[in-house]
Amino acid sequence: MDDLILAAVVVVGIPAVLVGYILLTEQILKVFPERRRARVRPWLWLLPALAFLFVFLVYPAIGTFIDSFKDRRSGDFVGLANYQYVFGSPDVLGAIKNNILWLVLFTGLTVGFGLAIAILVDRVRYESTAKSVIFIPLAISFVAAGVIWQTVYAFQPAGQPQTGPLNAIITTFGADPISFVRNATTGTFALIIVGVWIWTGFAMVILSAGLKGISAELLEAARVDGANEWHVFRHIILPLLMPTIAVVATTMVITALKAFDIVYVMTNGAFDTEVLANRMYQELFSFSQFGRAAAIAVVLMLAIAPLMIANVRRFREQEALR
Repeated sequence: MDDLILAAVVVVGIPAVLVGYILLTEQILKVFPERRRARVRPWLWLLPALAFLFVFLVYPAIGTFIDSFKDRRSGDFVGLANYQYVFGSPDVLGAIKNNILWLVLFTGLTVGFGLAIAILVDRVRYESTAKSVIFIPLAISFVAAGVIWQTVYAFQPAGQPQTGPLNAIITTFGADPISFVRNATTGTFALIIVGVWIWTGFAMVILSAGLKGISAELLEAARVDGANEWHVFRHIILPLLMPTIAVVATTMVITALKAFDIVYVMTNGAFDTEVLANRMYQELFSFSQFGRAAAIAVVLMLAIAPLMIANVRRFREQEALR
């Protein structure tokens, strides 16, 4: 019964609030002189969105920043103690090291494979089908992708039947099975491969769209003038694609810094695979170290914010050129 009442409130209440706000807005506008209404109206329409933005983004961010200077138990101000832990704890430094590996390898491989595939599928008749197949991993939830790759990486001791396809192939050629995930040496690299598998389709689609924007006449003219395919790519395609590559690369860097789902599902940070987001989760929910978790969140936010701002500025510059 309570669920039905809640559903009725949502179905009826939300439209009623919207209609009420529209009517209220028009009444408020009547207070202003005619010449000022055009300037005030956009701000009145933006007010709900700005309110939601403040309540669900700005206010929590400010609260997190303040909490990063507090003790978890007493709530007393402890200065930079939590940040000293972040940059002095071997566990957190190990997570930072893994995040750097994600940032470099994940970004480089995703952009590289995405660019290569975009160029290759641009020349085949079944381009749409190929793109759809390559894009499928991104349509799968990251949790499901982690479960799939746990099966791919599945390991059994030597002499036992291998349930994982990868180790089954390895043992077929007479080699010993490898514990890809449960190994401090290979664990992070194995997880990065999963991330690359998921996100290559995204990079391919964006880069393919940029490739379509390059004039076919320009490419044909270069070939007529004697340029081979490598020179066409290096001196024409690559320079013209650089703005698009920059957007994809910064997006992948942000994704690498926020990596969590794959790590949490496949290892939960064990075997030296922990990343900052996973460490923040552990500090908050496993150890109840709210101040330390807040400090890690602030560090992540400060690392990601400049990249997001750069992406927005680049997008505005591209829009201004159109």
